[in-house]
Amino acid sequence: MDKALFDRLVESMTQMDEIVKGERQPSREVVIDAVKVKAIRKNTGLTQQRFAKLIDVNVGTLRNWEQGRREPTGPAKALLRAIERDPKHVLAALS
Repeated sequence: MDKALFDRLVESMTQMDEIVKGERQPSREVVIDAVKVKAIRKNTGLTQQRFAKLIDVNVGTLRNWEQGRREPTGPAKALLRAIERDPKHVLAALS
């Protein structure tokens, strides 16, 4: 490995360690707004069973999302965001 690259990697790890210990502020922080599945479902007035059936996922999957054990991805996340923004029309389209 190139010495310059190795030295940059070591410096990076040192900075990471300082950030973890609270000795240094991170240069940037990325915050991802997680989908709030339970709030979205409750806003529809549907039970877990009916909501899961409507969006075509297993009830266990929905429970995992609602309890934060898993996070929806891809099409499921897009569908949940659509329901959050316009529940009346999206739910009607899914029915």
